[in-house]
Amino acid sequence: MSFGKMNTFIDLISVERTKDSEGFGKSKDTILASVRAYKEDRHGNEKWTNRAAFSEATALFRFRRIPDVEVSTNMVIVCNDGRYEITNVEDVKGRGMYIEALAKKVVGSSG
Repeated sequence: MSFGKMNTFIDLISVERTKDSEGFGKSKDTILASVRAYKEDRHGNEKWTNRAAFSEATALFRFRRIPDVEVSTNMVIVCNDGRYEITNVEDVKGRGMYIEALAKKVVGSSG
């Protein structure tokens, strides 16, 4: 992955869900890292067609592995065009250099 393709700035956020004294749930966001990433939106090429059967992901993010941060599906990615829930995390080619995260865009409900 060339540095020139990693042109999207993202925040990797851990979300903690807690309940207050009255029993209402609330969430707290903690930014774990702010890094550059390669972002690819879902489209109709063969690679996305193969992923479509197994995933509801709308975007793929690829970024360098961050020391002492274990990326998981409990986290979200925030970039300039929205907030994404991570649905799948994979070590690219098993080398421990890059992380590939499939994510689903979070769309707020209007009511």
